[in-house]
Amino acid sequence: MKKSTFLMASLLSLLPAAAFAHPHVFVEARLEVVADDDGNVAELRNVWRFDEVFSSSVVMDFDKNTDLKLDPNELAEVGKTVRDSLVDYDYYMNLTLNGKNIKVEKPDLIHVDYKQGQLLMFFAVKPAEKMPLKGGLTFGVYDPTLYTSIDFPTDNELVLVGDGFKSCKHQVVRPDADQVIAENKQSLTDAFFNDPTGTNMSKLFATRLDLTC
Repeated sequence: MKKSTFLMASLLSLLPAAAFAHPHVFVEARLEVVADDDGNVAELRNVWRFDEVFSSSVVMDFDKNTDLKLDPNELAEVGKTVRDSLVDYDYYMNLTLNGKNIKVEKPDLIHVDYKQGQLLMFFAVKPAEKMPLKGGLTFGVYDPTLYTSIDFPTDNELVLVGDGFKSCKHQVVRPDADQVIAENKQSLTDAFFNDPTGTNMSKLFATRLDLTC
C-alpha cells in the first residue's frame, strides 16, 4: 500500500493515506501573499498555530532533556523535521495561475515556537516559477491527505501585501461542502475508487483566495 509521510514524522510516523478518514491535527493559519515591484508573486508567508493535543505530543517527542518544554535546539529540530517531511506535499501550498498548478520552492527555514500550550510555525515559500499578476490566480493551503485540518478563522487571515495587487479584484472563497459534493459527486467517486491513496480532490473543499488581475 502506498505510504504517506505526514507533517512531522513522529510528528509523524508513516501512515497509509487511505487511513486518513478525518483530520487528526487542527491548525489555525494565516497566509500573506506578497507581490514584488515587477508585478509578480514574490513569496507566501505562513503562520500555523497547532491545537493543544497535537502540540503536547510534539513536546513529548522532541523534549530530549525531559524538562517539559522545548528548548531552542529542540524547536529547531522540529522545524527541520517539518521542512524535510512536507517537501513532497509542496508544504500544503495550493497555487494556480490561469488554471495551471504552480509548485513552491523549499523554504530556507521553518521557525518554530511554543507558547501557552500551542506549537507555532512561521515560514515563507517562493513560487518555483515566475507567477505574474495577470489573469486568474488562486492561493490556498490544504492537506491533500485530510490528516490535517487547516483553517483560516476569519477572512482577514488571507492577506495581500504589495502595490502590485492594487489592480486586482480578490475574494475569499469558503466552499460549501454540500454544494461541492452535489456538483462533483461523480468525479469525487471516480477519484476515490481509481486512486484512493493519491487523489487531491480535497482541495475542492479548501478555503482559498481568488484573484483576477
